[in-house]
Parts: sequence; C-alpha cells; structure tokens
Amino acid sequence: MTFTARAVAGVRPRSRWSAVWAVAAVLLALPVAVLSVFRAVPVEWPTLAVQLLSFTPWLLIPAGAAVLLAIPGRRRFLIWVTAALAAAQVFWLLPLDHGRSITEAGAPAAKLTAMTINSEFGQAEAAGIVRLVRENGVGLLTVQEHSRALEDRLAAAGLSGLLPYRISSPTDDGGGSAIYSAHRLEAVGVLPDTPFHMPIVRLTVEGAGAPAVLEVTNVHALPPVDVRVDQWRSDLAALARLSVRPGNRLLIGDFNATYDHAEFRALLDVGPDGRKMVDVGTAAGLRLEPTWPMEGHRLPGIAIDHLVTSPGIAASGYAVHRVPGTDHAAVLATLSLPTGR
Repeated sequence: MTFTARAVAGVRPRSRWSAVWAVAAVLLALPVAVLSVFRAVPVEWPTLAVQLLSFTPWLLIPAGAAVLLAIPGRRRFLIWVTAALAAAQVFWLLPLDHGRSITEAGAPAAKLTAMTINSEFGQAEAAGIVRLVRENGVGLLTVQEHSRALEDRLAAAGLSGLLPYRISSPTDDGGGSAIYSAHRLEAVGVLPDTPFHMPIVRLTVEGAGAPAVLEVTNVHALPPVDVRVDQWRSDLAALARLSVRPGNRLLIGDFNATYDHAEFRALLDVGPDGRKMVDVGTAAGLRLEPTWPMEGHRLPGIAIDHLVTSPGIAASGYAVHRVPGTDHAAVLATLSLPTGR
C-alpha cells in the first residue's frame, strides 16, 4: 500500500502539469489556426480579416511557442497539430512560388537604383531623403502623399541637382505624388478610378549599347479600412491589369498590402507572357524587414511598401531605411534592366 500511494502521489502532479501545458498550447494555437484559415483560403475576407492578415509573418512566434508547450503536454495529436501550424507559417514566410527574375546570361543591362517613400502628408525629413538619394546613387525616386511644402524642402536640400527630371502632383490631403529621376521622363497617363494619384511614366536609361526603357507606376493604394476595403481591392486589381503589358515594368510605392494578401499575390501572378511579376523584397528573402509603422502606431512591423518588377528585370541590394518625420520607411533596390526594349 505504501508503494502504491507513493506512485499515485508521484503521477498526479505530472498529469496536472501536462494538462496545464496542453491547455496553454491550445490557447496559443487557436488564434494561429483561425488566421491560418484566412491565409490559406483566397477569398474576399471582411475588413478585419484583411487587416489581421497583414501580420501573418508574426504568427511564427505563437505557433512555435505552441509547439514547445505541446511537447510537455504529452498529447500526441496536439503536438502534430501545433507542428503543422508552425510548418505552415515557415512555408508562408519563405514562399517557394514568389517568382524570380528571368534574364539571359551575359545579356546587356542598364543599372538603375530605385527608391520609394510615403512621406506621411509631406512630413518626411527632406534632408534625410536627399541624403539617401546621394549616398545610394538613386536614379529614380517616387514619393507618395507628396505636398507642395515637401517639394520646396526637397529642392532646398539639393534634390534637383541629383534628380533633375520631375513629374509631380502635390496635394495637402495625402493623395499627392511625385516622381524624380536622373533620366528623361515622359508622362504616359494615370491609373484610372483610384482615389490617390497614381501616375505612369516612361524613362529611358542608358546602358551598354542600346538604352533600356522602363515604364514606372507610382503606387499608392487605398488602405483596407472600414468600407474602403472594396476600393483597396479595386486599386490592386487595376495594378494587376498593368502587369500583363509587355516590356520593362516597375510598380513602386505604398501598396497597403503584404505578400500574405491574396489580392497582392494575384497581382504578381499576372505578369507578361504568363510569367509572374517579382516582389523584390520577397525574392530577396526579406519579408520580415518591415516598412511600416516606423513611428506612431504601436504595432508589429509589416512590409506594405514594395518594388514589383516584370520578370525580365534582375534586382539586388534591397534595403529599408528609416526617415524621420514619416511612419513609412524608404525602400530601395538596384535594378538591372534589359536594354533594347
């Protein structure tokens, strides 16, 4: 009897603690499972789900913690479920189907370093923007939420000496835009039916032999908030229609969408000749490098500012830089543009 009592006394605490670990694992796994359904099923989810999807990369933390708690919980089924959820997060974080640039080896190319920044109603520090342009040899700069005051400050900071060509539409309501370039610019048009101004321009970059022609769209999609989520979808769909055009193409700016949104991935899937467009940050394996919010909001960082290129354009040197005065980071990369088209 003494032996049996000791055995029971020794088993009960272990059973109690294993139940505690199992319950904790379930509590962590449940929200991960719900959001994983949102991520896995590409339908038009309601606004809250769309917003939560932005933070999908951060689910790896609670998913991993759930696995660690499930192991001492000693429930085999729970261990397998939490491990599957964690594996899904890793797969989405490092996708194999994001598309890559397709270039001919040894083909002549023209180099262009492109940078974008949402200036948050023109409040971004002009000197900081100009410093990044100068230090990184930027030949193309796109600005969203561009204002007349910011345009004047950029000129005073010496931007026109670095990027003498400009097409701009400054406003004070967040809808303004500007494109600065070291290369000749030609206005092509404006993306129709969008609340924010999204101009399309063509620039010619001199390279080895024939020049390269690049069509650039300065992107600023409406954020998916309140009833405006339908307009957000409409903006991304309009950008997708641009993607099918042949030639060298760059969509650059604030998409207000991450790679985890089906609407953004659909945009990438409709590149020219059946090939995918390339999200440069994702292709570089830097999806965890946030571009928003840099200040103000107390939220986990996410990547909503992108450089998206046609598949014939190779990219290198992807980088994200903070600029005082705005909640968005500046994002830049060096592009290799095939010449002769």
